[in-house]
Amino acid sequence: MNKIITGQEIKAQIVAITNDCVFIDLNAKSEGIIDKTEFLDKDGNCSLQEGDTISAFFMGERNGEMRFTTKLAADKLSQGKGDTSMLEQAWKSGIPVEGKVEKEIKGGFEIKLGNVRAFCPYSQMGFRQKEEPSAYIGRVLSFKIQEYKENGKNILVSNRVVLEEEHRQQLADISKTISVGQVVKGKVESLQSFGAFVDLGGFKALLPISQVGRGRVADISEVLSVGQEVEVEVISTDWDKERVSVSLKSLMSDPWDTVADKYPVDSKHTGAIARVADFGLFITLEPGVDGLLHISELQGENRNTNLRVKYKAGDSMDVAIKAVDSEERRISLRSATSSQQDKDTEKYLGSQKDDGDTYNPFAALLKKK
Repeated sequence: MNKIITGQEIKAQIVAITNDCVFIDLNAKSEGIIDKTEFLDKDGNCSLQEGDTISAFFMGERNGEMRFTTKLAADKLSQGKGDTSMLEQAWKSGIPVEGKVEKEIKGGFEIKLGNVRAFCPYSQMGFRQKEEPSAYIGRVLSFKIQEYKENGKNILVSNRVVLEEEHRQQLADISKTISVGQVVKGKVESLQSFGAFVDLGGFKALLPISQVGRGRVADISEVLSVGQEVEVEVISTDWDKERVSVSLKSLMSDPWDTVADKYPVDSKHTGAIARVADFGLFITLEPGVDGLLHISELQGENRNTNLRVKYKAGDSMDVAIKAVDSEERRISLRSATSSQQDKDTEKYLGSQKDDGDTYNPFAALLKKK
């Protein structure tokens, strides 16, 4: 412990929590002590438990106790009017200090650090989500001293630096718990035209619209809703850019695994036009499974026909399977009569008596088909 100097930051494990103090392991005969009030929320609940590892600054030895702090609280700074020694030490050591935002002044805010006044520019208040200046007045926030001049008569502080450091630490902690291929639970936070943002325990991940389902999703609000709990797979991470992408689709069974059994050659199906191209129509047989009906298979059409004039996405169409290639994920289609038309024809043919005395040219034509 003789090697630790005042203001030095250390990382240590919590070994005990009492009504008033938090004790940390110093790998020595004694433990370090931190006031428990530093870890209480507005409801008086402690956010830590034994075994947690925290960062703290050494404040010195007092009555034989090694005292530490995670920040200099306002009540500690108020001890002794005009005494700026603790503020000077906080500046030299980079220890966060608590301050009350007194009022808005030219260029920023006047901050009261105990009995000493400091200045925080507009640009150094808040982090990514900026609030109106009036929203900060009267609040007690954490700051870091950026400049300390004239024996404490001229002090410049920043709230933004503290928030940035907290964000980096939170990001580092989250990156240890989220990895590619991991299945995690989250909650849909917002819906966008390009996908959805999913809250993964404090981190916002993107669920691209292409990863929502096996089929094409035109309107994501028809599939997901804000507040909905989902289970997703992490498909990419970029912690430098703070980007994580997740997928619902990857956890769904692949319909192409069974297309050969479900869509044998010459079987008939009713699908919907997914897309119209110059060379033919893409028909959705089920979500995630599209087949191509080439223009040459369209009765009465030729290669100069403008298919977009005659056919529209969403229109229903009866097709028959021409060929299936599961490995290449391709299905070739041809035009076909509907199943109902086939039933009607069969019923009609069954009602015709073939006694050799009469001849029905229409029935004969149907039999040939």
